[in-house]
Amino acid sequence: MIKRITLFWILLLAMPFVALAKDFLVVDFGAKGNGVTDDASAIQKTIDACSQVGGGNVVFSANHTFLSGPVELKSNVNIILETHSVWKANPDESIYRKSAFGKNEGEGMMWIWAKDIENLSFSGHGTIHGNGIQFMGAELFDSYELKPVTTFDPRPHVLTLIGVKNLSIRDITICEGAYWTVHLIGCDGALIDGINLLNNLKIRNGDGIDIDHSKNVRIANCHITSGDDAICLKNRREFEEYGSCHDIVVTNCVMESRSCTVKIGSENMDSIYHVVIDNCVIKGSNRGLGIQNRDEGTVTDVVFSNIILDCHLWSDVWWGKAEPIYVTSYPRANGNHKDANWRFPKGQTVGKCGEVSRIYFNNIYATSENGCFIGGDTKDKVRDIYLNNVHLNLKKVTSYDGGVYDKRPCRGEGFIYNKVYGVYVEQATNVEVDDLKVIADPKINYGGKTFGIDD
Repeated sequence: MIKRITLFWILLLAMPFVALAKDFLVVDFGAKGNGVTDDASAIQKTIDACSQVGGGNVVFSANHTFLSGPVELKSNVNIILETHSVWKANPDESIYRKSAFGKNEGEGMMWIWAKDIENLSFSGHGTIHGNGIQFMGAELFDSYELKPVTTFDPRPHVLTLIGVKNLSIRDITICEGAYWTVHLIGCDGALIDGINLLNNLKIRNGDGIDIDHSKNVRIANCHITSGDDAICLKNRREFEEYGSCHDIVVTNCVMESRSCTVKIGSENMDSIYHVVIDNCVIKGSNRGLGIQNRDEGTVTDVVFSNIILDCHLWSDVWWGKAEPIYVTSYPRANGNHKDANWRFPKGQTVGKCGEVSRIYFNNIYATSENGCFIGGDTKDKVRDIYLNNVHLNLKKVTSYDGGVYDKRPCRGEGFIYNKVYGVYVEQATNVEVDDLKVIADPKINYGGKTFGIDD
C-alpha cells in the first residue's frame, strides 16, 4: 500500500504545470463580456491575481466578446480563449499611450503587451481581434488611407512581447490588426503553432509576425494573411540591447500578403543568421521570398526550400513588383524625416548597408508576373547566392505594367525599368544557378533569356 501511494505522488508531481494550474475567469473579476463595456481593468486584475499566486490559466469564457484597452501580461500565465470568445481592441484611439517602439512614438502603440517575463502562453479556439479598420482612413482600391500623424501614431499593435522567455501561441485566431500583429522583441524560445492570423489585406503596416532581435523561434502549421509582410525578421534600432536575430524556423505554413510574404529586413542594425523557411505555400502575394537589407547589419546562412508561390502586381502603395525571389542590400534614403533618429545611427541622417551572403533557394515553384531580382549597392554587398531547382512560370494576370523591379526603400531611384528575365542581377558576386526553368507567357515583357545582368 505504501509503495502504491508513493507511486501516485511521483506520477502526480510529474504532471505538466498546465494540468495542475488554477483557472482564473475574467468574468469572476468583473468583466462583462458584452462587447460594449471596456473590460481592461477586470482583465488586468485577473492576470495580476493569477501571476501573484505563481501562475495559472486566465480564461476568456466562451460566447462572450471582451472589449478592452491596453493590458499588461505577466509571468507564468496561460491565456485561454474558449471557443467563440473574442478579446477585442477598444476603438477609442485616446486610450493607447504606450509606444510599441519605446521612445519612438511615431509607429503605433501597445495594446496587449509584456516586458521581461517568462512562461507565457496563449491557447484555445477563440479570437484576439484588433478592430483594425476602426483606426484607418478612407478605403481605396487596394488599401486604406493612413490617418495623418505628426510624431504620435495611436494605432495599436495587437501583441507586443518584449524580452519574453518561453513563449507559446497555439491554435487561436488573431485577426484584424491595425498595425503589427505579433511582434516578438528580444524573445528567447518561442513557439507559434497552428494559429490563424487573418488581417485585412488592405491595411498598410498590417504585418503578421515580426521576429525582432529574437532567437530560437519556431513557427509552424499557420495560416497567415496580411496587408504587409506575413512573416518578417529584423533588428530594429529601438531595441538594439537585445542583440542579433538568429535560429529561426518557419515550416508548413500557408500565407498571403500585399507586400513581401516572407521578408528579412528592411530594418537591420545587427545580424540575422541561421534561418530556415521550408515547406510553405504562398498565394496571391506582391513579392514572395525577400531579403531587403537597408541598414548596416548583415544577413547570412538562410535557406528557403520546398515552396510553391504565386505573385502578381499591385499598386505602388505596396513595396514589391511581383518578384518571386528578391535578394538585395541598398542603403536607405538620406533624410531628416520624422523617424530618422530610429532609421539611422543616433545623430546621423546617412546610413550604410551590410553584407548579404550564403543564401540558398532550393525547390522553388513560382507563378509570377515578374522574375527574380538580386542586387546590391556594390558587388561585395550581395554574394554567394545559390538557386537550385527553381521553376518560374511567368504569366500576365493584371493590367499593371511589367518589366519593373522595386528597390524601395533606397537612396536614389526606387525602380529599375527593364525587360522581365528569369533572374535579373544588378550587382552581386557569385550567383550560382543549377536547374532554373522559365516558361514565359507571350503577354509578359520577356527579355528572351533566363538571365539579365547589369554590373
